[in-house]
Amino acid sequence: MIKRERYLSRLRNLRDTNLIKVITGIRRAGKSTLFKQFQGELLASGVDEKNIVYLNLEEIENRSILEAHLLNDYIMKMVDKNTKNYVFLDEIQMVDGFERLVDSLFVKDYIDLYITGSNAYFLSSELATLLTGRYLEIYVAPFSFSEFISYYQGYFSKNEVLDDYLFYGGLPEVSNLLHNGQKGETAHYVNTVFKAIVEKDIMKRKKILSKTDFENVARFLFDSVGSLVSPNNIAGYMTSTGNKIDNETVKNYLLLLEDAFIFHKTQRYDIKGKKLLQTLNKYYVTDIGFITAILGKEAKAAKGHLLENIVFLELQRRYKDIYVGKNLETEVDFVVKDADNLISYFQVSLTVRDENTLDRELRPLLSIRDHNPKFLLTLDPDEPVYRGIRQINIINWFLQ
Repeated sequence: MIKRERYLSRLRNLRDTNLIKVITGIRRAGKSTLFKQFQGELLASGVDEKNIVYLNLEEIENRSILEAHLLNDYIMKMVDKNTKNYVFLDEIQMVDGFERLVDSLFVKDYIDLYITGSNAYFLSSELATLLTGRYLEIYVAPFSFSEFISYYQGYFSKNEVLDDYLFYGGLPEVSNLLHNGQKGETAHYVNTVFKAIVEKDIMKRKKILSKTDFENVARFLFDSVGSLVSPNNIAGYMTSTGNKIDNETVKNYLLLLEDAFIFHKTQRYDIKGKKLLQTLNKYYVTDIGFITAILGKEAKAAKGHLLENIVFLELQRRYKDIYVGKNLETEVDFVVKDADNLISYFQVSLTVRDENTLDRELRPLLSIRDHNPKFLLTLDPDEPVYRGIRQINIINWFLQ
C-alpha cells in the first residue's frame, strides 16, 4: 500500500484544529485508504482505538442511520465526552440532511471531524454557507507519476512506466492490478468506476434529460483532451451526427462532469492583457485511464495530448491556479500561479529534436515579454537552455 504522504502531512498539520477536514475527489482515488492510513498514525501516536469512530456510509450495514438525527444519536453513543474523539465519515453525501449533522458535530469540542465526498455538490450546497470559514478542503487525486512508479521493479525503464501511466492511468486499484499482472482487467475496472460515478454521483442527484446524450458529451470530451471546446461546438458536432442537443443542455452536462470530478475545466488567460477570456476552454480528465478504457479502439487522442493532460494533473498538485495561455496569435500550453501569485509558463512536447518543431514550441514562450520562468517539457533526455527557457525531461520533472 502506497503511503499518500502529500495528504497525510496536511492531515497531521490540521489534527486537533478547530476546522472540519473535508476530503474530496473522484471515486476510487484513495480517500478511504487515506483515512485508514491516518487512523493508523493516530493509534501509533497513542490515541485509544475506542476514541476513533469510522463509518463508511455507503456500506449496507449503515443504511438504517442515513438521516442526520439518527446518525448523530448513533455517534453520540460511541464517543467519550471527556476526551478527544476522532470521527471519520466516509461519503457523507449519502446522509439525508448531512449539513445539520456536520454542524452539530463540529460545535462539540471533544470531536475532531473528518468527512469525505465523491462529488462537489455537497460543498456547493448549504454546507458551504453553513460552515463558511470552518472547514478546509483537501482534494485527493489519483496517483501521481512518482507514486505510480513506486509500484514497478527496477528492471522496467522509466519510459516504459510512463507509457503504462499514459495508457492505464493512476487509480490506485489499477496500480494493484498492474502489479499483480492483471493488465487485462484494468479497462473493465475503470469502466465500472465511470458507471458508478454516473449512476451514484450524478444521475441519483441531478436531473439528466438523456443518459445517452450525457454519456456522448463525456465521450466527446474524452476524445478532445488538449483541444479548445465550447458548449456551442459540442452541441453543433452532436447535432450534425444526428444527435440533436441544445447549448444549455450541454452546458449543464459539462458542469455535472466537473462536479463529479471527472474533468477539470481550464480557462484561457490573455497573457498580454492579463485577463481571463470567456470563450473556449480546455477540459482535462482527472485520470488518463478513462480515455483508453471508455473509448477503447476509438480513442483518437494523440500521445502528445495525453502527455499534456498528465502535465496538467501534476501542475494542479504544485500550483494554485492553472490556465491555458494566449499571447497575441500564439498559445502557451499552461500559465500557472503559485501561492504568492508568481507566474510561470509551461510548454509540453513529445520531442523537439526536429528544428521546425523546436522553433514552433519556443515561439509562444519567446513572444512573452516578461521575465517570469519559462519551461519546455519534453521526453528528450537533453536539457538545454534557450534564451532563458529551460528544457526539462518530463520524467525528471515528474520525479523532482
